[in-house]
Amino acid sequence: MDILEKIIVDKRREVKLKKSIIPVSQLENSVLFNSRTNSLSKLLRNSTSGIIAEHKRKSPSKQTINSSFTVEEVAKGYQNAGVCGISVLTDMKYFGGSLDDLLLARASVTIPLLRKEFIIDEYQLLEAKAHGADVILLIAAVLTRKEIKHLSEFAQSLGLEVLLEVHNEEELYKVIMPSLNMIGVNNRNLKTFEVSLNYSKELADLIPNQFVKISESGISNISDIKELQTFGYQGFLIGENFMKTNNTGLAAKKFIKQL
Repeated sequence: MDILEKIIVDKRREVKLKKSIIPVSQLENSVLFNSRTNSLSKLLRNSTSGIIAEHKRKSPSKQTINSSFTVEEVAKGYQNAGVCGISVLTDMKYFGGSLDDLLLARASVTIPLLRKEFIIDEYQLLEAKAHGADVILLIAAVLTRKEIKHLSEFAQSLGLEVLLEVHNEEELYKVIMPSLNMIGVNNRNLKTFEVSLNYSKELADLIPNQFVKISESGISNISDIKELQTFGYQGFLIGENFMKTNNTGLAAKKFIKQL
């Protein structure tokens, strides 16, 4: 099994366990469940930088990136830096995140929050809404077209925006549907973890303009973004580049200023 398959096997087990403890009614009755969604897609369309900064403690490819900051410090630093949105990893086993991270980020900032997670069940969308997310991520590599349609439509019914992540042409053609707001191209091959911006460049013209185009992973300098902007990308997801510094907010601020 490759790493992605392993993650999904663990995720199915995890979701099943959570469902047995926390009923849907408890999620629906949470304080945040009926809160208004902040639109990330609108912000990206009107932004000159398009930066979505990430809170990520570790990853399967890098192990520990940074676990010395509190979520509040990172989120507030990013908001002060002027990012468009914050991606919050909520997977515990492989990324060291949790739903509490999402909750703490929501308590700290007003900008859009993306729940970065391996979503396979509508229960996780209810969790996302109950913990303050504005946007959810769906990954084409682990879902069928039918599942993507069902989950994206359910997310929209909850008022959540949908970012759909693809890695190649085959995945892209499987996913184009009206219930998505943004399409992201992951420059990292989730099976081998090899990174190349060519994935974003090759798929750019194939993504219909009704969707905000986002490039994810492996973006580490200004020239990468300037080049990707010429391909029509309006959003850029940056995680490790800021997280590996000793001041994430300052790193993001300098990056955006340069941009």
